[in-house]
Amino acid sequence: MTDPSVLPPNQVQLRRAVASSFLGSVIEYYDFLLYATASAVVFSKVFFSSLDPLTATVASFGTFATGYLARPLGGVIFGHFGDRLGRKQMLILTMTLMGLASFLIGLLPTYEQIGFLAPVALVVLRVLQGVAIGGEWGGAVLMSAEHATSRRGLWASFTSAGAPFGMVLSTGVLSGTAAVLGEQAFLSWGWRVPFLLSIVLLAVGLFVRLRVEETPVFAAGGPRVRVPLVDVLRNHPRTLLLGVGVGLAAFVAQGTLTTYLIAYGVRTGFTRQEVLNGLTLSSALAVVGIIAFAALSDQVGRRPVVLTGAVLMAAFGFALFPMVNTGSVVVLTIALVLGQAIIHPLMFGPLGALYAELFPTGNRYTGASLGYQFAGLGAGLGPLLFAQMDASSGGGSTTTISVVIAVCCLLTVVCVLALRETRSDDLASDAPAVAADA
Repeated sequence: MTDPSVLPPNQVQLRRAVASSFLGSVIEYYDFLLYATASAVVFSKVFFSSLDPLTATVASFGTFATGYLARPLGGVIFGHFGDRLGRKQMLILTMTLMGLASFLIGLLPTYEQIGFLAPVALVVLRVLQGVAIGGEWGGAVLMSAEHATSRRGLWASFTSAGAPFGMVLSTGVLSGTAAVLGEQAFLSWGWRVPFLLSIVLLAVGLFVRLRVEETPVFAAGGPRVRVPLVDVLRNHPRTLLLGVGVGLAAFVAQGTLTTYLIAYGVRTGFTRQEVLNGLTLSSALAVVGIIAFAALSDQVGRRPVVLTGAVLMAAFGFALFPMVNTGSVVVLTIALVLGQAIIHPLMFGPLGALYAELFPTGNRYTGASLGYQFAGLGAGLGPLLFAQMDASSGGGSTTTISVVIAVCCLLTVVCVLALRETRSDDLASDAPAVAADA
């Protein structure tokens, strides 16, 4: 292995930036997706115990969705200061906010202890989580992409790869805690342990992140935009809308595979642990898939890779639920691996570099964050919508859900085709990677 002490300074900083972005993303998504798993298997019983089981599940997914609704706000706030003051400072703040919010969730009283104030406090902390992760992703991607001088798709993908790795940690810790303590102790207090561990991850993440320098592209001191949000909306509205459409299907699929399918699988007869085991395996393999397909996009372009994933996911959406309905643990696991570790990474892997390439330096943090986070609403609202559709139909049909997934994939295809290829663009240029909107 190459000795870091003999690497050129820019390569040392690139490695630190990539490591910081990956670790930061792991920590952020451990906290964020831990909530997703808990919302499917715990919170309906702990914070919404006064409701019937199906309604409680809808309410639990509703609090899950609030985090996604808050993410664009985080993109605006941290994007503004990230474009004005620098990427690094904002990333330290987002990591701290996320870690503290997750730690406090682990200390929350239950509905039986303080009544309606329990779910209210849960929603408030979930909103803070959403604001934090809304600012984290854009900055973390830019720390890698703007340090990279080549293979931008590969290096930027480590931020995205942190999401499924965070899922592995969150489901692993949650499952391990439940297995050790048993069902009664787990629902009573054991579910808190994974949230309380966030404070340890926060300390590790801050130690790594503080050693990374500001990106050379931003430090070069190019033109600063007074209000980046206004500049994006005024000069690049078409680019922003296309960016949202490009990522939407990936997030709807992500929400379906990592959140909704947990509750659906348990309701169709699988044990919670069987579903979580398949999710953990597919999440671990997704880390490899995301990095591999992002690296492929450096060779063949972002557009062909994302298009392939969108087409395959549209078809797979109609096979997913019948595979789960077989009742076979093996078939369930195969469905999760196909969806999350192979097809989804085709759409998701190149997104980090692609969003960074859509906007100029002066508003890149804001533009990339907004495009990604508005698309990310699909992951938060999808499970809520699907749970409501399921409740209204009495749990009898999933065809409509599959149609919704396919329509979102079609939108992604249209938006990708409307954008030109950006993989060879120079991030240090003052011009936007995509021509100014008409």
